[in-house]
Amino acid sequence: LYGSAKAFVSNVTRGMAKELIGFNIRVNAVAPGTIATPFHERYSTEEHMKAMVATIPQGRAGTPQDCVGAYLFLSSALLSGYITGQVIEVNGGQLMP
Repeated sequence: LYGSAKAFVSNVTRGMAKELIGFNIRVNAVAPGTIATPFHERYSTEEHMKAMVATIPQGRAGTPQDCVGAYLFLSSALLSGYITGQVIEVNGGQLMP
């Protein structure tokens, strides 16, 4: 289900970008990886978190602060005005091929 939801976000991002580009509206998304949040504190066991972190090349779960740069970058027309239909993965390399 989680993988399907991520694929949906990616497809909707590209589709909406195509639909809205004529109105000078850019559509992009940020896809956080394993981020240490109250959600994981509540719903993930310590063993599960350790297993997820073991798959991250940077060796740690991300923090909400790790995502801020991607959001700021995409919100700036100066920095990303020619970018649309993209999903930026913020995951410490977790999904590298």
